[in-house]
Amino acid sequence: MNVIETRGLSKQFARFALKDVSLEIKQGFITGLIGPNGAGKSTLIRLLMGMAVPGAGEIRIFGKPMPADEAAIRERIGFVSEECNFYEHLSIAAMKRVIAPFYGRWDDKRFNDYLERFELHPKAKIRSLSKGMKMKLSLCFALSRRADLLVMDEPTAGLDPVFRRELLDILADLMLDEGHSILFSSHITTDLDRIADYIVFIHQGKLVFNESRERVFEKYALVKAAPELLDRDVRKLFVGIRETAIGFEGLTERREEALRLFGKSAVLEKPTLEDIMFFTAKGGRQHD
Repeated sequence: MNVIETRGLSKQFARFALKDVSLEIKQGFITGLIGPNGAGKSTLIRLLMGMAVPGAGEIRIFGKPMPADEAAIRERIGFVSEECNFYEHLSIAAMKRVIAPFYGRWDDKRFNDYLERFELHPKAKIRSLSKGMKMKLSLCFALSRRADLLVMDEPTAGLDPVFRRELLDILADLMLDEGHSILFSSHITTDLDRIADYIVFIHQGKLVFNESRERVFEKYALVKAAPELLDRDVRKLFVGIRETAIGFEGLTERREEALRLFGKSAVLEKPTLEDIMFFTAKGGRQHD
């Protein structure tokens, strides 16, 4: 079952366009959304959340169309963004009194439990909180709504490694309940290497792939070899190539073909998500 479906989703801006994005995000899993800065990740999330209107295409969340059923859909979504939009002059407790009445499934006990876990005092003024503490507070609000879908836009940006690890552990615990689904956008791909079940990769406003993490690493390979092995035909095998005086390394999405072609003449390694993003975004430009 899919928690999110898009068909032909497009949005045109002056200098950027999200183009014909059709994808399915499965219920009960963590889906990582990756891409370079400006690739369209935040635009896609804004469209899913009803913060922007598509130029074309369709969105369905929980099987219901957006924006026709937006009110019912948003009740079931918790949203966490790098931009924590709170009333800075209020205390945490006062901010809760503003937000909680809007959500029928609000859980006060859960909110207080998370405040204690994150060492946030209800009487603390929001203006006094660091960026990391505001992110913790944003997560408290999202999780206390008992949302079926958690949408997170760069939630670990600017956070220290200790809290980033804590956040990932919280999400892993949350997924023990298979009814939950998480869409996690991040340029820190090591976070997604750890927890994501599926990866959606967007580049220049287009969908590159939407695959299980295991399938991504089965398909892609990082090839390292001597420069004399690189001719015009061989270049066609690669998504992107980086060349030096002593050799080259290139990313291919045809791992089995690379194995047959190079045999023991090259080293084939498992790429990271960062490798895949880098060579797709930058590597191709170096051998056009």
